[in-house]
Amino acid sequence: MIRPLLQAVLLPDRARIFDGWRFRRFGLAAVLLYGLIIAIGASAEYVRHQDPAGWWPLLFAVVFGSFALMPVSVLGAWRWATVGLVVMRLAFDREPAVLGSWQWWWYLPVVLVVGVLCAGRVVLWVALLTTACVYLLYELRGLGDAWATGALLLLALLLGYAFGSRGRAERRYHEERDEKAALVERARIAREMHDVVAHHMSLVVVRCETAPYRIAGLPEEGVREFAELGDAARAAIADMQGLLGVLRAADQRPDHAPQPGLADIRELVPRASVVDAPVPPAVGLTAYRIVREAVTNAARHAPGSVVSVVVSVVGGDLELFVRNTAGGPSTGGGGGHGLVGMAERVAVHGGTLDASSTEDGGFAVHARIPLGER
Repeated sequence: MIRPLLQAVLLPDRARIFDGWRFRRFGLAAVLLYGLIIAIGASAEYVRHQDPAGWWPLLFAVVFGSFALMPVSVLGAWRWATVGLVVMRLAFDREPAVLGSWQWWWYLPVVLVVGVLCAGRVVLWVALLTTACVYLLYELRGLGDAWATGALLLLALLLGYAFGSRGRAERRYHEERDEKAALVERARIAREMHDVVAHHMSLVVVRCETAPYRIAGLPEEGVREFAELGDAARAAIADMQGLLGVLRAADQRPDHAPQPGLADIRELVPRASVVDAPVPPAVGLTAYRIVREAVTNAARHAPGSVVSVVVSVVGGDLELFVRNTAGGPSTGGGGGHGLVGMAERVAVHGGTLDASSTEDGGFAVHARIPLGER
């Protein structure tokens, strides 16, 4: 419990009010504008009812500073606001209450944001410290009952924490779902790559077994060496088949069909521009799967759109462009993990993937897959 107390009072926090927001700049501008309006209103009320040449600059700095700090540090904004509240209430002798009418529009949103974004133990300490500060100010100034004010602040923290907890739970759910989808995709990639690797290992076995007949005058030591290499290759194939059985689901049957490659992309998109060059089978398989997933997504989420596919070799990489124009309304369906699967497949080869919307309302997928030694 000591660390949450220190975090609430002293330590910097990682909570940012707009972390992960798509429209971060608009939200930041809205918060600063709101803080500026409240700060001007509070300062004007102070000048009008108390002292035109008094503490209004301090009041303006405390109120506006709370909202200016919020995008940087939520707890920093709360600390600044709470300390400023104490200082102002001790300095403003003629203020009839600890939290005047305008101050509810200032301090309460700060407390509410703390409840939304901070962890449970930190929120608990913030609630205790905030209530204690308000209660002591009431007692020192001899004002009315402090419990109503404290209850309202606690209610704001509780509501903020409940709302924030739901959001954090949803984010964790989506993160776990994406992680599970990535693991499923990795297992699928491993099953598909098994066929590619097994094909190469089978060639090794065949060449080892036929070496005594193809190489004239092969010494006895060479014959034994090739035999041992052939046995090792067959053992490796058996081990991979055992591993594949672990990765395969209980109700899943082995797929004996050959794995597709670059040449099969034209079956998906007849007008596709596909480079006629030898590529590693694993790379060709990855390219085919990415194109198929992109075409499937286009048919599902943009029915009636025009899909174009360009596959070329640039430098030492295989480059894929799959683009679809805007189409009809999405028909839904799918697991929502297509992009995750694409990224996992490209990552196997150390490549890059970029998938984003286009300016004309379509969608584009761009992948670069290193070819390595061919």
